[in-house]
Amino acid sequence: MRIAYRDQQFTSRSLTIIDTANDICAEYQGQGYDLTLRQLYYQFVSRGLIPNKDTEYKRLGSIINDARMAGLLDWDYIVDRTRYLRSLGHWGSPADILNSAADGYRVDLWANQAYRPEVWIEKDALVGVIEGPCELLDVPYFSCRGYTSQSEMWGAAQRIRRWNGGGQMSMIIHFGDHDPSGIDMTRDITDRLETFGAEFELRRLALNMDQVDQYNPPPNPAKITDSRSESYIREYGHESWELDALEPRVIGELIDQEIRQLINQEVWDRDRMAMEEDKERLRELARDWQ
Repeated sequence: MRIAYRDQQFTSRSLTIIDTANDICAEYQGQGYDLTLRQLYYQFVSRGLIPNKDTEYKRLGSIINDARMAGLLDWDYIVDRTRYLRSLGHWGSPADILNSAADGYRVDLWANQAYRPEVWIEKDALVGVIEGPCELLDVPYFSCRGYTSQSEMWGAAQRIRRWNGGGQMSMIIHFGDHDPSGIDMTRDITDRLETFGAEFELRRLALNMDQVDQYNPPPNPAKITDSRSESYIREYGHESWELDALEPRVIGELIDQEIRQLINQEVWDRDRMAMEEDKERLRELARDWQ
């Protein structure tokens, strides 16, 4: 949806950037993804359209904001995943809530599997990227927002221990930046969960050096003010890379491939069929409500 709220003149260079932003956003919308401003910025950088500098990020943000206000860029193309309205649900009739219950009815498809996977991602702004593939496979997902709080880590350990008690192995799939802190966060998750007595496997799916070599995301200087920079620079050099620079499609494929390896398909299909039968019973109640 494009709505103009003010008239504005743009330079030819700015108009080129706006046209390119429309093309990039339309391409990702066609794949079922929307983009944050940060992700859009990295698309420009990775395509060699602008240099990777904070000043360019701010400049792009200003142009995108002006373009939206002038009706030149779709308002639905750029999202803010950290701020949203919360409210209670409402229905027009009891039949409506029964239909809603049928749509939302789920059984725990992992209850009879050997593994209990969770996807943990460093940045809250990327939750929208992992949401689709995780929900498709009924996998819980979690934004660490940097280093996870002690309260949340302890709670996760208690959850994992309950699964351990039921004979299931927890699988934590971690996504983080490839920089001094982002690499260390994977180590931190492991150390603290072990301290709290959890038994689990942890796989860091991204961002890893083989993916940096494969996808060639734009580099940033390693933060020398980070207390972990010395060991990072010694192993990886003076460049670092943000997870945001990886295409959403790639992140989704990594999750899908990793999770499907954990599934006993025969058991999964049996439990899913039973769930669909229960859903149909709820729909029958809704149809017969009057």
